[in-house]
Amino acid sequence: MPDDFDAMLIRGEQVGSRYALTMPRRVPMGLAGAQVGQQAGSSLEFKEHREYMPGDDLRRIDWSAYARSDRLHVKLYREEVSPHVDLLLDGSASMALTGSRKAGAAVALAAAFAAAAANSGYTHAAHMARDGCHSIVNGHEPPSLWRDLRFDHDEPLHESLQRMPPRFRAQSIRVLISDLLFMGDPSIVLQQIATRAAVVVVVQLLARADAEPPQRGSVRLVDSETGTLQEVFIDAAAQQRYRAALARHQENWNRAATQVGATMVTLVAENLLAEWDLRELVETEVLRVS
Repeated sequence: MPDDFDAMLIRGEQVGSRYALTMPRRVPMGLAGAQVGQQAGSSLEFKEHREYMPGDDLRRIDWSAYARSDRLHVKLYREEVSPHVDLLLDGSASMALTGSRKAGAAVALAAAFAAAAANSGYTHAAHMARDGCHSIVNGHEPPSLWRDLRFDHDEPLHESLQRMPPRFRAQSIRVLISDLLFMGDPSIVLQQIATRAAVVVVVQLLARADAEPPQRGSVRLVDSETGTLQEVFIDAAAQQRYRAALARHQENWNRAATQVGATMVTLVAENLLAEWDLRELVETEVLRVS
């Protein structure tokens, strides 16, 4: 029976309230200052300058600074440099693997990250990659208010990101939650997510059925996203090939994550929901116990 997403959001928020985000070792300009800054202030309150980057709003260029230094700088305002987390959920159908709790765990984990962000004084925004990257309804609010969470799209994550790229805040901490079980180039996906990010965290969330090969014997495999059926016979050699292929796939993702400075963690959905323990994220210094 599929998990009740509303219940998962509430439970994830409760679990996440025990944690806080770990401050990145290399703190981008403005992030640490906003962490201890006053709550007062609006998006019109000037905070600091940053060197111009392609894609910046030309209206924010400080022409007086350009006249003095012959270099383009843009004005940043308090809202833009306040610490912020962008959460990205993979909305492809493989995340709702039949007989698994992967979708419920993904929802709960995103809620836990949002709660940990709030404990750290960060704002957050939740997004879902499903026929493009879209903001989750009420995604800036506490997770218990998030709506329209569906894992039903037949397009893999990398194609959704290409169709409609995510609109992340500059210098945000970005968290991707996905099973990563698609054939696209990890480097392309991670470069897109890491551009102008402060920190990138990749959580590979697998169902137990993903992490382990099928039992021996004749089985019918169904592609979650295309519906393609395949009859196969599983023996010890096939099980070993499955484990080796998954290990190679994970190594490719780990290598790509290292290249962009991202942290990658693999979790198993059923274990997460049985224990509600985020120790792997603490051990990799993504979270800390608050």
